[in-house]
Amino acid sequence: MREGTVALTVVDLARQGRFAEIEALFAPPLRAVVSADTVRLGWESESARIGAVTTVGDPVPEPAAGGLVRVVVAVTGERGGLTVAMSVDETGRLHGLRLAPPAGPAWAPPRYAKPRRFTEQEVTLGEGAHAVPGTLTLPRRRGSRTGVVLLAGGGPFDRDGTAGPAKPLKDLAWGLAGRGVAVVRFDKLTQVYARTASEPGFTMVDEYVPHAVAAIRLLQEHCASVFVLGHSAGGRVAPRVAAAEPSVAGLVILAGDAAPLGQAAIRVARHLATEHGDGVAALTRQVALADSPDLSPSTAAAELPFGWPASYWLDLRGYDQVGTAAALDKPMLILQGGRDYQVTVEDDLARWQAGLAHRPDVTFRVYDADDHFFFREREQHVDPAVVADIAAWLTRKP
Repeated sequence: MREGTVALTVVDLARQGRFAEIEALFAPPLRAVVSADTVRLGWESESARIGAVTTVGDPVPEPAAGGLVRVVVAVTGERGGLTVAMSVDETGRLHGLRLAPPAGPAWAPPRYAKPRRFTEQEVTLGEGAHAVPGTLTLPRRRGSRTGVVLLAGGGPFDRDGTAGPAKPLKDLAWGLAGRGVAVVRFDKLTQVYARTASEPGFTMVDEYVPHAVAAIRLLQEHCASVFVLGHSAGGRVAPRVAAAEPSVAGLVILAGDAAPLGQAAIRVARHLATEHGDGVAALTRQVALADSPDLSPSTAAAELPFGWPASYWLDLRGYDQVGTAAALDKPMLILQGGRDYQVTVEDDLARWQAGLAHRPDVTFRVYDADDHFFFREREQHVDPAVVADIAAWLTRKP
C-alpha cells in the first residue's frame, strides 16, 4: 500500500528532524502554503506535549475527494498521543498534512443540550464555486426569535469547530437553541476549498465575511434580531462582519485575539516548546518578515507564518479589531477563559477593555477555570455557565 508507506515515512522523517525531506514530498498546492519550518514547529510543539515517542500505529487509509487517499497514523508518546493525518495522491505526493489530538470517543451532546427543543436543517451559503454548507438550528418554541451566527477560529474549521472529539460550536448551537436562540453555523471556506487559502489576494475578509453576511441574511428570515458570535479568530473578525452588515444587532466575542497576531503566535510557540529550538526561531523569522516594510504581495507564502499569503498579512496590518468594535453602535459581550494561553487576559482582553472602557453597553466576563475553548479542566464541552450567560444576554430585553 503506497499511501501507507508514505505516511509512515513522513512520521519517521519527523521523528528524525528531517523536515526538509518531508517538504520535498509536498504537491505544489501544499508547498505554496506550508514549509519545512511550519512542519518543524508543529512537530516540536506536539513533541513537547506528548513526550518521547514510544509507539507508531499502523496507517489507516480511506478514500478522499479528488482521487486522494486520506491516511491516519496514531503516534503515542510518554505523556499522551497525537494523530498524523495526510492526503496522498497516486504518485505519493502530499496534498494535506495535519497534526491533531488522538482519536477518542465520538462527540456526545452535553447535558445542557435539549435536542427535542429544536430542529436542524442543512443550508447552503454563498453561490457558485465558493458556496459552503451549513446548519440552521431553529427552536421549536414559537414567537419572535433571536438568532446568532457562529464564526469559527483560525484555520480550516468545519461548522462544529471540530478539534479531535470536541465540537465547541456544536455545543454552543445546541445549548443556545435549547434556550430559544436560533443559530446558523457553517463550514469555513478554507475547510471546503483548501486551495483558496493560497490563492493570490486571499484575505481574512474572503475567509469569513461573505459567508457570514449570507448567514445573517438567512437567519433574518426567521428572527427579529441577529447577532454575530465569533470564537478566537472569529472574534477578531466579528467587528468587521458587523461593519459590513449594519443590520447586525450586536456581537459576542469569545477569546477574541487583540494582540498582534504574529507576536501572539511566537508567545504560544514558546509556551508549548520545552526548548526554544529551530521551530520557534523559524516562526520568529517569519513574523519579522510579515511585520517588516519589505513585505509585498509577491512575498512567498512559505516564508510567512502559517503559510498564509502576503495579501492576508497586509490586510491584517490595516485592520484594528478593537478600533472597529469601538466605532460600532452595537452592544457587545466579550468573554475570556482564565486558563487560555493562546488568547490571554493580559495580552488580549486588556486591549478590548482599554478600547471599550467608555462603552456602557459592553460587558466583560472572565471564566477563571476555562481554557481557549471555554472547557473546564478535564471537560470536553463548553462550560454550561458560558452557554447560559450567552443565552441570557442574547435574549435580554433592551
